[in-house]
Amino acid sequence: MTKINGYTARDRAWHPPALTPLYKTSVARSPRFAPLGFATSLSEETGPVFGHDILGPRDNDLIHNFTGESAIGPRIIVQGRVIDEVGRPMPHTLVEVWQANAGGRYRHKKEGYLAPLDPNFGGCGRCITDENGFYEFRTVKPGPYPWPNGADDWRPAHIHFSVFGHSFAQRLISQLYFEGDPMIWQCPIVGTIPTREGIESLVAKLDRQNSVPMDALCYQFDIVLRGRRQTMFENRMEGL
Repeated sequence: MTKINGYTARDRAWHPPALTPLYKTSVARSPRFAPLGFATSLSEETGPVFGHDILGPRDNDLIHNFTGESAIGPRIIVQGRVIDEVGRPMPHTLVEVWQANAGGRYRHKKEGYLAPLDPNFGGCGRCITDENGFYEFRTVKPGPYPWPNGADDWRPAHIHFSVFGHSFAQRLISQLYFEGDPMIWQCPIVGTIPTREGIESLVAKLDRQNSVPMDALCYQFDIVLRGRRQTMFENRMEGL
């Protein structure tokens, strides 16, 4: 492994290239010159920091955290571990999520999809990993939605993840997909990932053992920060 100031460098062959014309917005935002590598600064290795007291008691319960009433849709639990490139747990790590509702619509002023809003669903949440790097959210399974990329492109059901590790060098933004969804393999964004193994690393596995009877199915999704098997960093050339 190549180390830069103690951090394993990202493998560019594992992550999506910045320019992928079938994902049309990548054309305008991809870099025009080759990336330059620099050693991390002290601020990148020690920050950002945040107060854990900013979290509320229902921040990781997207079913109820918007109005207190239940959101509409199939109830699910999403849980897993945040680990580093050598498998060590990442405790006290901020994990944030945002997603569309069960009908595939985001609560956003620029949302253009015609599916209705759920009055009891805000679509975002956050939690802190425990001493073993474990996190958990309760939510509803998001719906797929059309997007203006090709003539009839649809995004598969997915949840966005934002992870703040122990320094800015461990920042990660990614997406989770759901096991068994055939639309994963039709998505131009997913298609930017070079290998099937890389795509499958973003697919949460159905876990019936940890599902709650008569309440919620459970999906397992582990997140790896940095290294050869780092969880995909969306479609950008970022970090080391």
